[in-house]
Amino acid sequence: MTELKLIALDAEDLGIVSAQVQDAVLRVGDMGFARAEKRFALMLNRFDWTSVRGQGKAVRKRAALRFDHVAAARTAGFDPDAREGVLELLAVTFGETDAPAGTVTLEFAGGGSVALDVECIEARLHDLGAAWAAKAVPAHDLSD
Repeated sequence: MTELKLIALDAEDLGIVSAQVQDAVLRVGDMGFARAEKRFALMLNRFDWTSVRGQGKAVRKRAALRFDHVAAARTAGFDPDAREGVLELLAVTFGETDAPAGTVTLEFAGGGSVALDVECIEARLHDLGAAWAAKAVPAHDLSD
């Protein structure tokens, strides 16, 4: 299996990263903000959508997602102290405030989110090698 490695330097790139992490699951304790380094990082189990299309087998892969140039991080809709809590990542979006600065938002199922005030977009996603069969293919209700 090929390991994914992506870098995002603008909103279009970030959309590609967002598509790759859609339906990833993670523990609340597997993300954090290193204020002194201006870095926010998370470890996640991403659903590899290309595995379903290419091989017909659903696969999850352990991956790391990192954002640099982060001035502040805010959570909403979940308890950041519930370290064993599980979140499902739906999308990563960007709203520009004062170019190239803006807010990167990690949107989770159930309405939770993490908002990152960034000086500019610089995100890196890379697989860490571990891969396993997924129990199910995520499904989305598109009736809304």
